[in-house]
Amino acid sequence: MADKDIRYLTPVAVDTVKAKYCRFKKHHIRYVDYKDAEFLKQFLNEQGKILPRRLTGTSLKYQRKVATAIKRSRHLAMLPYVTDLMK
Repeated sequence: MADKDIRYLTPVAVDTVKAKYCRFKKHHIRYVDYKDAEFLKQFLNEQGKILPRRLTGTSLKYQRKVATAIKRSRHLAMLPYVTDLMK
């Protein structure tokens, strides 16, 4: 009876967690190309920092390859080291 009397102003938030997956394993990508700057921008935040695995869902093996590719791309000035609102 007490449960029926409880009313909320906003609906109770139900956590809908999207399943994380490694996009490299899903699409069978074996090589991360450091020359593809547009693809590597998906793994950077607005300031140009590399996003961690827990946010992207990338596996450890490919996260290392992505980090190496981003660093190589930065060295060749295809990606910036630091920026304001890159995306």
